[in-house]
Amino acid sequence: MDQVTSHLVMALPYPWRVKFLRQRTADADEPTDEEVVEDTSTTVGTKGYTPSKGRPTPKRREAEGRKRGPVAPPPRTQREAAKRSRGTKDDRRRATAERRERMAAGDERYLLARDKGPVKAYVRNLVDSRRHLIGLFMPLALLVVVAMLSPSSYVQVYAAPVLFAVLLVFAVEGFFVGRSVVKAVRVKFPDAPDRALGLGWYAFVRASQIRKLRVPKPQVKPGDEVR
Repeated sequence: MDQVTSHLVMALPYPWRVKFLRQRTADADEPTDEEVVEDTSTTVGTKGYTPSKGRPTPKRREAEGRKRGPVAPPPRTQREAAKRSRGTKDDRRRATAERRERMAAGDERYLLARDKGPVKAYVRNLVDSRRHLIGLFMPLALLVVVAMLSPSSYVQVYAAPVLFAVLLVFAVEGFFVGRSVVKAVRVKFPDAPDRALGLGWYAFVRASQIRKLRVPKPQVKPGDEVR
């Protein structure tokens, strides 16, 4: 009975397809040379096929960097970074010279905060249209300092009184210059918020400078009428 049962089991087929595991050889895994040639020829002949380059497509930034050439190494110190940001020495010199020229010409974009505005321009024109003794302050002060440093005691004795008298004359004239300038500004600019003390001091400092060294440069000549 057992033999008959075993024969029946072996004779009956499986209800589904059974795959038996087997070890694939190296020859079965790797395609032959003929298969590679046939596959390549078939793929190349396909319309619109682009052969593989064997490497990823470079990004736009990388491609532009290659066109521009090698990139400079990063700055090693903070001073070097600041120097690169400012540019070369020639560029800085040209920029400084241009700023000085524009400032001397009275360009509002390049003037200091103390010199900006129509009120300050009017004060400068008032001062530059007249001649003042205060303009000799710097040369006389230099002469007095040299005299006080002189080894001669006779010169030193008279240098101090002369310096005191010069300062007194300059102070008196500066007071009247500032006063007249403030009155003229109040008439022309009645709504100007500038303080009288600030306007008077600005006029005094302007008048005490040598005419050729004034910045911005004078726009009027001595004796011209300022309106």
